[in-house]
Amino acid sequence: MLELSHKKLIAWQKSIALMPLIYQICQKLPKEETYNLIGQMKRAGLSVSNNLAEGASRKSKAEKNRFYEVSRSSVVEIDNCLVNCLVLKFIMPDDLKEINLALLEEFKLLTGLIDSNNK
Repeated sequence: MLELSHKKLIAWQKSIALMPLIYQICQKLPKEETYNLIGQMKRAGLSVSNNLAEGASRKSKAEKNRFYEVSRSSVVEIDNCLVNCLVLKFIMPDDLKEINLALLEEFKLLTGLIDSNNK
């Protein structure tokens, strides 16, 4: 693997750590949700780290921020999927303790990255 600068970002490292948490939740969902909630959460999880990596490689602040904001939006998308999983009673609130903390931390890290990039 390449030793690229995005891998030094704490936000990227945490986004990679988020993936196993997403997969753990997805294992609790019914098979009928394979192409709906499960697929959507997995794609959004991958989008967090992919957009962070791509944004870090951009030269202009505006381009960096565009990718960082897409990454942050993917965190919000995962959260929204989890809300729907609760409403549909596929999971219980206790199932979300670890992933909720991870999502909040990732959201804050991305917000900080965006804010620092604007200075």
